[in-house]
Amino acid sequence: MAATHKFFALLGRLNLIKRWGLMRNTTEENVMEHSWQVATIAHCLALVGKQVFHRNWNPEKIATAALYHDCSEIITGDLPTPIKYHSDTISKAYKEIEQEAEHHLLNQLPDTLQSDYREFLIHQHLDEDSVFVIKAADLISAYLKCQFEVDAGNQEFKSAKLEIEKKIRALNCNEIDYFMKNFIESYQLTLDELLTQHAH
Repeated sequence: MAATHKFFALLGRLNLIKRWGLMRNTTEENVMEHSWQVATIAHCLALVGKQVFHRNWNPEKIATAALYHDCSEIITGDLPTPIKYHSDTISKAYKEIEQEAEHHLLNQLPDTLQSDYREFLIHQHLDEDSVFVIKAADLISAYLKCQFEVDAGNQEFKSAKLEIEKKIRALNCNEIDYFMKNFIESYQLTLDELLTQHAH
C-alpha cells in the first residue's frame, strides 16, 4: 500500500480541540468552527479595506491564511490566553513549540504542494497586512463568543468581553469599526428576527 499524506486527516481533528478550556461554557466552541468564523470575518475586513478604504489588501489570500491560522493547535492544543501570556518564558517557549508544529504540518503535504502552503501555514511567512487583519478577525470572533456567553447569563465571560473590547478599540482600525457597526448587533437577534423581511 502506497504511503499517504496525513495533512488533511490531521486537519480533520480540529473539531476535537476545544477552546476556552479554563472557563465554564454554556456552549462549547472548537478550533475548526472558530477558524471558519475567523476566515469569514477576515475576508470581510479585507474586502472593506479594499473597497471602502482603498487599501491594497488581498481578501482571498487573507481569508485563506485565516482559515489555517490555528491549525498548529492540532499538535499543541489550545493553550488558554492567561497561561500563554503569563510570563515571557512561557510565551517564548510556546512560540517555539508553535513554530515547530507549523513546520511539522507543512511536512505532511506532498513536496509539490509545500511551497504553495508555506505562506499560509508558517506564520513567519505572512505579510504584515495579513497578520493584522487576522488578528483583528480573531479578536472579533472572541468578542462574539464572549457576547454569546454573557447574553446566555454566563458571567464567566464578562471580564473577558470587556478586555477584548479594549483590545479591539486599541487597534484603531476603520475596517473593524465598519464591521462592528454594521454586523455585530444582528448576532443578538433570534432566528425569527433574522429571517424576518423588513421593508426598506
